[in-house]
Amino acid sequence: MKKLVVDTHTHTVASGHAYSTIIENCIEAQKKGIELIGMTDHGPAMPGGPHIFHFGNLKVIPESINGVEILKGVEANIIDYDGHIDIDEERIKKLNLVIASLHDVCIAPGSIKDNTKAIINSMKSGYVDIIGHPGNPMFPIDIDEVLEAALYYNVMIEINNSSLGVSRIGSYENCSLIAKKAAEKGNMIALGTDAHICYSIGEFKKAVEIIEKAGIDDEHIINCDKDRLKKYLINKGKLKKK
Repeated sequence: MKKLVVDTHTHTVASGHAYSTIIENCIEAQKKGIELIGMTDHGPAMPGGPHIFHFGNLKVIPESINGVEILKGVEANIIDYDGHIDIDEERIKKLNLVIASLHDVCIAPGSIKDNTKAIINSMKSGYVDIIGHPGNPMFPIDIDEVLEAALYYNVMIEINNSSLGVSRIGSYENCSLIAKKAAEKGNMIALGTDAHICYSIGEFKKAVEIIEKAGIDDEHIINCDKDRLKKYLINKGKLKKK
């Protein structure tokens, strides 16, 4: 596997339960050889999370800090089975990167059918770029349906490194199966550290282990080339072509 130079999923103190600033994150990213990070703080439905004004004011963040490029985004919460997320359309249109995730403090875990419906419906808006930590055992899904919908709606599937160690315990088997089926179907994969402190940025060890076992090639891993991710976002109207 090529060197990973992008971390699509990171948090700052704005998320309420994370412990580093965007400046600290970029300093650590530069040390690790990470060229681009997604600044994806939790949406406002997360208890203790940032106010909606946080996302409206991301324009004040520079395009890069300490030589590390920044995508101004959100880890939005899916808040119902119809796939609605907790960022209004006016603000979400201005973001570079949108991860949509299921969190049990924002939506009650449902049946496989319910959880699958929630994820797929979130994709239909056209605003979602990545489905966050779909291997969470609290939210069982129909993996095939989700992966096929992700291909249809041009949405990436995340393998979340944090899920394989410090959070969402029990995700390893689910993530392994998701990766295996994604390799067969040709889904684009985003590896996210889900860093809640700067020292976790660029630490993909367990996620890489799963990806390699599944046989996913570099061309289907968005983190291997920052320009590949930027082209994807340009094509979706999330970034301006320079």
